[in-house]
Amino acid sequence: MARCTAPVRGHRTASAAADCPACGARYRGYSSSPSYPPAYSPSYSPLGSSGGGRSSGGGSGRSLRARWSGASSSQLYTPEELRALTPIRDTVKKRASLPDLRHIFLCHAWDDRQGVAKELCDLLVARDVSVWFSENDIGLGEPFLRAIDRGLAKSRIGIVLVTPALLKRLPAAGVADKELSVLLARDQLIPIVHNTTYEALREVSPMLASRNGLETAEMPMADVAAKLAELVTL
Repeated sequence: MARCTAPVRGHRTASAAADCPACGARYRGYSSSPSYPPAYSPSYSPLGSSGGGRSSGGGSGRSLRARWSGASSSQLYTPEELRALTPIRDTVKKRASLPDLRHIFLCHAWDDRQGVAKELCDLLVARDVSVWFSENDIGLGEPFLRAIDRGLAKSRIGIVLVTPALLKRLPAAGVADKELSVLLARDQLIPIVHNTTYEALREVSPMLASRNGLETAEMPMADVAAKLAELVTL
């Protein structure tokens, strides 16, 4: 008899559940009847008769298209991603009428500013997404925390780049911790987990780990940027 892998690997993502030899059959193509919390209606539309499929980033069960995606979009989403992103999309629409807002505030560890944080920022900008990024938006001599405060106020949503460097920084209660405190208080925060896991994040910040987001273990960073660009574009 096939044995369930949940006690060892967990079933937190659709791809993990689909790979389970005992439970996989229930999850493959389960887009037909997902169960959602009553707080909001999931904003997606299933694909047509072609059935399930994979995004360019791999992973099984990624067979849903978001209603906010453009007609030419090739991005597909798991039910978990849609549950996480739908309330963020609502926030984007609510804040769209406010003047002079950036699309995204990018929260990251200081150590990542010239590496993966810059990579993600550049990918977003290439898709016409305006990003508040400390490396570009804090001038010499400008008060650091005050600039960040203004950046948070002038952005539609925030993303936090969860990396090993961030996990080391958070316990020190530095600048990134202050940014997260503001973003966690609103429905406008998306974790982007890169080169680490939700399990490792949970050890450092259970509250942040309770927010579903996007993981580069499931898709390349370019696809993460593409999904974020769709999310914030009206």
